[in-house]
Amino acid sequence: MRLREVPWKRLAPLTIPLGLYVLLLVGSIAASYDPATSVRGLTEIFSLATLLFAPLLVRGERRVRQVVDALIAMAALLACAGLAQYLVGYGDIDRRIRGPFSHYMTFSGFLLLADLLLVASMISGGRFRNPWRWLALALLNVALLGSLTRSAWVALGVTLTVLVIVRAPRLLLAYLPAALLFIVVAPVPILHRALSITDLKDTSNFDRLCMLDAGLTMIAERPLFGMGPELVERRYPIYRPPGAPRSNVPHLHNNLLQIAAERGLPALGSYLALFGASLWIAWRRYRREGGAAGPRADLYLGVMLALLAFNVAGLFENNWGDTEVQRPALFVLAIPFCLLAGEREDEAA
Repeated sequence: MRLREVPWKRLAPLTIPLGLYVLLLVGSIAASYDPATSVRGLTEIFSLATLLFAPLLVRGERRVRQVVDALIAMAALLACAGLAQYLVGYGDIDRRIRGPFSHYMTFSGFLLLADLLLVASMISGGRFRNPWRWLALALLNVALLGSLTRSAWVALGVTLTVLVIVRAPRLLLAYLPAALLFIVVAPVPILHRALSITDLKDTSNFDRLCMLDAGLTMIAERPLFGMGPELVERRYPIYRPPGAPRSNVPHLHNNLLQIAAERGLPALGSYLALFGASLWIAWRRYRREGGAAGPRADLYLGVMLALLAFNVAGLFENNWGDTEVQRPALFVLAIPFCLLAGEREDEAA
């Protein structure tokens, strides 16, 4: 690393909101109701270091492709581990498959990112003839369905619909027959979970509305620095609506709500700026290099699809607070900057 020139100017759209996010984290701890408890939030800095190490260590197209392919291969192996759990009694709503992770949402969150990177590589990277990629695609999506995680399903559906609208809008005509086919052939547990997504009588759905109400009250009370890291869970019983199904929740099941309630609206702004910078650069470079015909179109498209899916899923789950999902998401977020940082080295090679 010492022999490499660090292109700080090119990394500024990444480092400025990252630095602001960390400063606001420290400010939130200082202003916390209980700084001794909130100081544990500083451990997030270790995960956030991914955003700095990625452009320094993984530079250029070849290196980025190696890491992306490794993530996809790892996700396919994790999907196999999850599907194998059907053999030992997993699979129903009370024992969902989760691979080697401690929670099924962590499992589905990791698979979701890899799945969309894989889809992008097959659509724009010319790798759709590779049988191993088709096998990985099947494993990832069957495992995602088997996890019974509705937030990942919604994120995948929304992201692929956006892709269809942009690339092949005529395929929207196939949605109705595909939905009818799904209703006919889908296993009952999966069909029941899919139909419950919009059911407000569903306890889990109503619980999220109660969390939304409590979170907005927290934000209104302390909009600048929030309750303080690690304190939303402790203070939730004070703010929960009387009819909420649960008295205690680990988080507010929403990235935006959790960050704003825990750390304040400026911290939420820095979070959005991080993702906005990556998406903007990925889109601009995608267009500048020739769109779908560009040599790195699959990487830029993968970034846009994966980050969109991550944030859509984050409307229903605090995947930003899940370290095993946050770290690969941070790497995906850094991919445009890894490519920018390695352009000079690519030219020299």
